[in-house]
Amino acid sequence: MISTAIRTGAVCACSAVALWAGAGQAQERAVAFEGATIHTMAGPALDNATLVVESGKIVAVGTNVAVPADAERRDASGMVIMPGIVDTHSHIGSVAGADSSSPIQPEVRAMDSINPRDASIAKARSGGVTTANVMPGSGWLVSGQTFYMRLRDGETIEDIAWFFPDGSVMGGLKMANGTNPIRETPGFPTTRAKSAALVRAAFTEAKAYCGGDKKTVDLGKEVLCEVLSGKRLVHHHTHRADDIMTVLRLQREFGFKVLIQHGMEAWKVAEELAVAGIPVSNILVDSPGGKLEAQESRLDTAATLEQAGVLTSLHSDDGIIDSRLMFRQAGIAVRGGMSREGALRALTINGAKQLGLDDRVGSLEVGKDADFILLSGDPLSVYTDVMETWVEGEKLFDRTTEEGKLLAEGGYGAGSPMELAHHHWEAAEAEAGQ
Repeated sequence: MISTAIRTGAVCACSAVALWAGAGQAQERAVAFEGATIHTMAGPALDNATLVVESGKIVAVGTNVAVPADAERRDASGMVIMPGIVDTHSHIGSVAGADSSSPIQPEVRAMDSINPRDASIAKARSGGVTTANVMPGSGWLVSGQTFYMRLRDGETIEDIAWFFPDGSVMGGLKMANGTNPIRETPGFPTTRAKSAALVRAAFTEAKAYCGGDKKTVDLGKEVLCEVLSGKRLVHHHTHRADDIMTVLRLQREFGFKVLIQHGMEAWKVAEELAVAGIPVSNILVDSPGGKLEAQESRLDTAATLEQAGVLTSLHSDDGIIDSRLMFRQAGIAVRGGMSREGALRALTINGAKQLGLDDRVGSLEVGKDADFILLSGDPLSVYTDVMETWVEGEKLFDRTTEEGKLLAEGGYGAGSPMELAHHHWEAAEAEAGQ
């Protein structure tokens, strides 16, 4: 269960999150946001519309909504409301994964390394992120199980987890090819061909194990069985077009579900991806830096994928892109030719579909969870700010508070205990000097 202190907004000196948890407030009655422009992601944008949330759910949305008599009514005129961002590739929470002992480690769980009180989670919320696929690194062929994070306030990893129907913690499996997992460490591949061969051998052995008696449990193979059965999605780090096609070959051989992560050269094989029905979680970087595989990255990749009919999301890879700049990703996508609606869908419902969470989040529809954000204006304007972030009907970020402003505007360490303490000290000094 989520801490009562966190849920009620009680102040605790034990963590950075608790220092600003007063923004959270469980709603005991319906709240109606009236007069806003609402991007539901389930249809055209609605002008002068109303969103009503109650008990963590959306109970009404539209231009002709009956507001409950006892509802708290908020004037949202001039504001934009849209679903919370679903970040399909992030590294918030101080996540870690596999070590140097082997290139294939499916038994490693990202959730065992994530700090649910890490300041980066609150910082991501200030950018409008409400769900994130938190992943271990890409220096391995298989670096471990990813973690689907619900950006609630929480004290334990279970507090911020999504769950499979069977009650287990939800996530995918991180895999990688290309240059990242190639190294001189014993046991690791030194060529792309050997990388594919090792993965092929691992899945072949897993198939035999999955169909056998399993007299001895192998934790790694158990995870690969979940992949082969379709329960667990493969999140495959891959950049170059030839590496993407290697992933598609392996997918055809073993039949697992896969999401291409990054796909910087996906524009070269967009038609092949469309025919195969393989979605892409894309990143658009305007300063690729020293990564050899980023030389052919283009700002029109998301647009090319959209036009080919590939289900495309945009991600942060935080900290490659700060989670607070996700709308900048959408803006770059539009600059490259993606439709405005497509770019907003790439931040919300498309990612929810890719993670299998679209029955709960990603669009503002009656019955779905009340995960949404309030913006000061056009989502694609550089002058627009995320003003509030709500998760399951709780306001967990408010830019008008001192802590909220610091999280939204502060430096890389915004939200850390030291920076928050320094911020409060400065405020106290300023007040004392008046």
